[in-house]
Amino acid sequence: MQLAVDRQTAQDPNDFAEPFDLLVVGGGINGTAIARDAAGRGLAVLLCEKGDLGEGTSSRSTKFIHGGLRYLENFEFGLVRKALKERDRLLHLAPHLTRPLRLVLLHSPQMRPRAVVRLGLLIYDHIGGRQRLRGTSVLDLRSAPEGKTVRDGFRTGFAYWDAWGDDARLVAANALGAREKGAGILVGTELASARRIDGMWQAELRSDAAGGSFTVAARALANTAGPWVKSVADRIEGVSSRRSIRLVKGSHIMLRQWWKGEHGYVVQTADRRIIFAYPYLDGHALVGTTDVPFDGRPEDADPSGPEIDHLLGVVNGHFATEFAAPDVQGAFAGVRPLFDDDPDKSAPKVTRDYRLELDSPSCPAVTVLGGKLTTYRVLAEDALDLLRCRFPSLRGSWTGVEPLPGGAPDGGDFEGWAREWTEARPWLVPGLASHLVRTYGTESEALVADAASMADLGRHFGGLLYEQEARWLMRREWARSAGDILDRRTKHGMHLSDLERAEFEQWMAEAEAGPEGRETRAA
Repeated sequence: MQLAVDRQTAQDPNDFAEPFDLLVVGGGINGTAIARDAAGRGLAVLLCEKGDLGEGTSSRSTKFIHGGLRYLENFEFGLVRKALKERDRLLHLAPHLTRPLRLVLLHSPQMRPRAVVRLGLLIYDHIGGRQRLRGTSVLDLRSAPEGKTVRDGFRTGFAYWDAWGDDARLVAANALGAREKGAGILVGTELASARRIDGMWQAELRSDAAGGSFTVAARALANTAGPWVKSVADRIEGVSSRRSIRLVKGSHIMLRQWWKGEHGYVVQTADRRIIFAYPYLDGHALVGTTDVPFDGRPEDADPSGPEIDHLLGVVNGHFATEFAAPDVQGAFAGVRPLFDDDPDKSAPKVTRDYRLELDSPSCPAVTVLGGKLTTYRVLAEDALDLLRCRFPSLRGSWTGVEPLPGGAPDGGDFEGWAREWTEARPWLVPGLASHLVRTYGTESEALVADAASMADLGRHFGGLLYEQEARWLMRREWARSAGDILDRRTKHGMHLSDLERAEFEQWMAEAEAGPEGRETRAA
């Protein structure tokens, strides 16, 4: 039996004979960030993910890098400050995967007084030491262009800035960064059990590729399984979380964009939630999210009819354009594992901050509870600080200054590099250069390699998807299925017909079974 630590080189089981310093269970944003941080500090790291990287919550978020304006109402000033600082930092560290987003908050006097909203936004502008984005401005929606599609009852808008982030790509970038620092990444590999023996974790892993189980040893363990965190904890002997997790489903719908401009909108609902609508995927608008208690299997979460109706009702209640269920062009749902500090709180009031639990400093297990996309990097730093009990000579933090893979052009001017790279390849079909730059950043150079014409990129599957990109994702980014490529690593699936998707699925199955596919996975 052979195993593949990454999708580039098949490795013998003897590669697992020596203990790892850290075994990370869960390949979402928190797990890949912890793996990257730990490997960069000199630890020998192995990450295992039962499915695909970011397949759960980490690819089903609202895709915002933000401080959480609503959290100010819950007096979570520390969380907002931390998140806003991370927002500015991520705009610098991942310029290809994040971008500033101007939002227009429609003021509803029945929800919150104008003075309260204005004060909250002033705090939001300054509490995080804003450096990269502009401050809030007040709009008269009766005359401002942003008010053209808004219902007549809304007179005042507050324009403020946050950031958009490609959640699934941030996961992939952190995994790539972890591998660059020496970490092993195993997808399709589930933790079956773990127990302490002679001061060391002995973990049994089940691998799709290996077709069976194998055992690895590690000096420390991190449970970063998101909504599956309790299920994973039950397989770790002697470790049980003392805290509670509340599972909340958040659903989103996609409509055609009904306004002109690159700004988005924020509306307040009767239950005091905030719903976002912003431009998404060339001509679409993403609307979300809901907060619905969830007690099923996270992998089975789908938007319900009432949730879709609710989001449509919010849009129709605030904008002049009327939408109905047939207008929904796509929908997805993710299950958020919220740290439940008070079971009596309603879902909107439950904190979006995280808690880290440490078990037995001599042979530690760190359990990650809660968290949000924006604060993933600092969560990883905090987790590594906890592990100093086992690794007292651990190197210092570093991820706050080193860009993610693809985000560091020579000279540091990403936009300038992107223009030059695009201008040097006029043969790329319209839209393809922008897709590559915004998906892979500076790694686009290696992806395109020596190609000098569209023919050099291989078979065209539809939309902007070409064979060279698909093989790159299979070879370099652990993609094993059509969904891995079409729905997570990229959003090409939104632009393929049913027939084109079926043909791509058939091609990928054949490619996986062929000689090149066999070279990139366990034999």
